Amino acid sequence: MTTDDLAGPGTGPVPAVRTTSEVLNAALPDEVARELYLSVLREGGRIRTADVDARDAVALERLVELGLLVPQVLDASYSAVDPRGVADRIGAGVRSMGARLMAEAERLPELMGDLTRAYDAAPCRNDRPAGVRYLTDMEEIRHEIERFSQEYRNEGLTAQPGGARPVALLPDSFDRARRYLERGGSMRTLYEPAARLDGPTVDYAAEVTRLGCVVRVLAVPFKRMLIFDRLVAVIPAAADGSSAAVVEDPATVAFLVDVFEQQWQQAEGVNWAALSAGSAESASPAQDQVGRLLAQGLTQRAIASRLGLSERTVAAHIARLREMYDAETLFQLGWQMRGARTGEPGA
Repeated sequence: MTTDDLAGPGTGPVPAVRTTSEVLNAALPDEVARELYLSVLREGGRIRTADVDARDAVALERLVELGLLVPQVLDASYSAVDPRGVADRIGAGVRSMGARLMAEAERLPELMGDLTRAYDAAPCRNDRPAGVRYLTDMEEIRHEIERFSQEYRNEGLTAQPGGARPVALLPDSFDRARRYLERGGSMRTLYEPAARLDGPTVDYAAEVTRLGCVVRVLAVPFKRMLIFDRLVAVIPAAADGSSAAVVEDPATVAFLVDVFEQQWQQAEGVNWAALSAGSAESASPAQDQVGRLLAQGLTQRAIASRLGLSERTVAAHIARLREMYDAETLFQLGWQMRGARTGEPGA
């Protein structure tokens, strides 16, 4: 089961309608027409047909169409008209259009009534048992997650153990998250500290954070879960993630929400934008995390366990840090790094 699909799919294309902005843009002169109108005003509000540059023919036609210039047949000229009258006429048309659209909007539930009744009568809604139900097909799991993200649009809580997110899923995950957030939903996500060491995951977290999602890292073990609007939760039903349990029992969901909130309070905020940008402070995320934990007094094995890395990888990072700090022993390295972080002299 992948929980990067929290946001679900988009709502689909909306039938094309002419928006108010499009109507206004169509009713307003473009820049060339505006400049021609202003030049007519500078000439006293009248311009002879013979004095109109051939390059302004389209702009002239546009001004006449809008009613900002009125042709005078007797002396072959054009007279400027007060824009206020034109604005009143256009405004009346827009207001009329708005009233018609509002009336049509009121009819939408009625027009979609047969589809709504069919959806409510579908077996996936009426036949599902209360409490907990199990999904064993990956496509079905994905379908349910996407459906929940459409029906429960206010809040998404996700706990994502593991380090790097699957690279192939990140573009679709970002697009779904973007649509979920743009619909007004809020998202909070927990990652393990090892996520800070994977470039694509860091870039993804930086992008969704920019959109409004909040992503923290939690250094203690936690379980995978998705919670939608504090009403329904999806959790693994097998260790390998091949099946999932959909929890709709209010008491159980409330318990899972409480667990998430406690973990959220323990979690650490991350400047994902800085990590993604590769700032000097975070030039080497893996090395920086190893050094931070080493300065806290953790052993090589404890650091490997905390970050989800092999001891060999941690040993390689420590070796590079010893070179940087010219430390002969691990104790001396930790002491010197602690001094570098606190501003106090090292050993």
